[in-house]
Amino acid sequence: MGKSRLWKALWAAGAFGCVAVLSPAGVAFAAESTDAEAAQDGAKSGETQELEAISVVGSRRYGRSSDTLTPVPVDIVPMAEVAEKSPQFDLAQTLQYIAPSFNSTRQTGADNADLVDSAMLRGLGSDQTLVLLNNKRQHQAAIVNLFGARNRGNTGSDFNTIPQLAVERVEILRDGAAAQYGSDAIAGVVNVVLKKTPGCEAVAGYGQYSRGDGENTLASAYCGFELANGGAIALTGEWLKRGRSDRSEPRGSPRTIGDTKMDNRTLFVNGEVPLGEVAHFYFSGGYQDRYASSGAFARGGIGSDDIPSRNSETMYPNGFVPYINGDIEDRTLIAGVWGNIGEWRADVSQTYGYNELLNNISNTLNASIANEDLLHGTGRGVSPTKFDAGGYAFTQYTSNLDFSRYLDSVLAGTNVAFGLERRREQYEIFAGEPGSYEDADGPGGGNAGSQGYPGFKPGDVTDSSRTSWAGYGDVEFNWTDRFMTGAAARFEHYDDFGNTTTGKLTSSFKATDTFLLRGSVSTGFRAPSLQQRDFQSTYTEFVSGEPLDILLARNGGPVANAAGIEPLREEKAKSFTLGFTWSPMDNLTLTVDGYRIDIDNRVVLSGQFPADSTALSPTLRDYLATAGVGAAAFFVNAVDTRTTGIDLTLAHNTQVGDGELSTYFALNHGKTEIRKVNVPAALANDDGPDIFLSDRERRFIEDGAPSTKATLTFDYSLGKWGAMFKVIHFGSQTQGSFSGPPILLHYGPKTSADFSVSYAFNDNVKLTVGGANIFDQFPTKQNPDETDNGHIYDSVQFGLNGASYFTRLAVKF
Repeated sequence: MGKSRLWKALWAAGAFGCVAVLSPAGVAFAAESTDAEAAQDGAKSGETQELEAISVVGSRRYGRSSDTLTPVPVDIVPMAEVAEKSPQFDLAQTLQYIAPSFNSTRQTGADNADLVDSAMLRGLGSDQTLVLLNNKRQHQAAIVNLFGARNRGNTGSDFNTIPQLAVERVEILRDGAAAQYGSDAIAGVVNVVLKKTPGCEAVAGYGQYSRGDGENTLASAYCGFELANGGAIALTGEWLKRGRSDRSEPRGSPRTIGDTKMDNRTLFVNGEVPLGEVAHFYFSGGYQDRYASSGAFARGGIGSDDIPSRNSETMYPNGFVPYINGDIEDRTLIAGVWGNIGEWRADVSQTYGYNELLNNISNTLNASIANEDLLHGTGRGVSPTKFDAGGYAFTQYTSNLDFSRYLDSVLAGTNVAFGLERRREQYEIFAGEPGSYEDADGPGGGNAGSQGYPGFKPGDVTDSSRTSWAGYGDVEFNWTDRFMTGAAARFEHYDDFGNTTTGKLTSSFKATDTFLLRGSVSTGFRAPSLQQRDFQSTYTEFVSGEPLDILLARNGGPVANAAGIEPLREEKAKSFTLGFTWSPMDNLTLTVDGYRIDIDNRVVLSGQFPADSTALSPTLRDYLATAGVGAAAFFVNAVDTRTTGIDLTLAHNTQVGDGELSTYFALNHGKTEIRKVNVPAALANDDGPDIFLSDRERRFIEDGAPSTKATLTFDYSLGKWGAMFKVIHFGSQTQGSFSGPPILLHYGPKTSADFSVSYAFNDNVKLTVGGANIFDQFPTKQNPDETDNGHIYDSVQFGLNGASYFTRLAVKF
């Protein structure tokens, strides 16, 4: 389909529903479209029929017609041109600069959080957004974020395990949907839909920062085949290599602050095969190996003021930067059968997901081994410089059985759906080699283990699992051609914390042919992840530049129990949305949606209780002293929060000269406030409440994303030429400092811009050149002794690397 034809088709779709369709450059083709069938029935054009593949999350109905309106906001991001022209080379960063409600910022100086980019919706945690792949639950990454200013204490799915070229579209449901999809869907749902269209294409890309580092090299190929029996299969392979960047400032010791070095090798398959005339077998799978390397906090040289006790004069007299290297494996498999049983559509499926991260630390030492070696006269004060530090893995099996039926004869049309789900999850921690954690010269001094990332100890090892069962029912009533309501209910049983029941009500009213009112109210929940429940490690954090060894104690373990920390239970949520869509002209559409999300018993990472804190029992203080750690922290159902905000989109399409100009504006403005702090009774004395949730920890929760994020995109096409100019505005954020109030880290609003020019040599070959952050914007400078990563700014609103330039060559054959 030519670009102008696609524009017309999607604008025709826009008159009939309520789904924001974003262009490959981030422009809304149609600000509100229910699905392809709506466009097909409404526009009655051959061009529109090419959209039949489009369907959206948020409804259990198949084969919807134009008189059914989706009463919740959904963005659709077609990926065809994104894969050809985007300045961003991975999926998470691509969505970051297209959808304002979606946030994903690369971190630096945040240990394993540097290796896996987390993502979130509406400023909530990454584990409060459910990710689907082809409408099936996608597994989470094994990592739990302990450092950095983003998603602290959260888990989440890794979008960058999916190559751009394999994706047909991304659907973003901006509404609570736990009653429909289960745990994690408090903030919304992101559904990544893989393509299986016939034909082959390849994309080669290269980019780097204006300062000459952080090179990105991309080679990706896709082939889709039609089978003789009417089925289809598609294969996608991708190699994406990213070089390390460094924006460190001289501070008397070496640092490496910037993008993680990364090498991704990915293979995806997606297909569907008819089984006679009654059923279809579908399948998809992904296989990625990733090698990543991140710079840890530097250790100072001997004779400097920067922690010489954690070094060896023989080995690193001038200081050193340890490197945290991660070998990451990610596996996905989905298989199922759908077909019709009488008037019912039935779907049975099984999914498997596996994510593993193994750490090996290089350019490091175990200072206690070096000290012991020197003190006993057995050597020169040396230790190994590389260690296997262990790692962790997460496995998920999900079985689904779903039924759906549309009843034309009931009211103006009614859809009924119900189903069952069984999910089993497993979490493992693997110990490192002894040298990665042992304290050879005795407790104290912070010399134990591999500097940069101490290895997991035998006492940290776990192999835990849980099973959940769920049943749901969903009904949508079309009372008239203009008015519909929907209701959903879901019951789930978890074998580790019990039962939970959630519900949702939705409604839409088409007041005129161009104006639609919509709203929803729902309850939701999120089960604490196994990563939060069972993680345990001793790690080092730098407080105002000074090292502090912290024991993050396992929930339900002896340390957490001694501190009075209760077993983790589910988060509970109430969500409200109300909005409208308006198309006053054929080429102009406006959507506005307000929302409020109340969450009780949010699972967060507590503050760090010093080993001498009087809030801890004498027994626990003695234990921490014996263990040689300076503080303890816990995962706990710590706070109740309220998130309020508004989403706005405005789309316009017009002819300018002989070309076509499409303009799209999108904005998300939101705020999270802590309504209540749930301090355990055992810690509600002396300094306990202040430590339990300090101002710094509070601001990680309340200000985890920019208060405002907006994009304004102009996309112009003229014959073989195309140009895109996009402005991205990031609102302010305020982070807490190590010193505490009144010292705060205020990051002022910043505005970035991307630009690209494309030329199509013919129908099959297109070249794109351009740049990202072309005005070379950086976050507001801070006192490095007060930031989380010890740099002059954290990676909060956007990255800290400055301008970059890129080129892509896309070929179809």
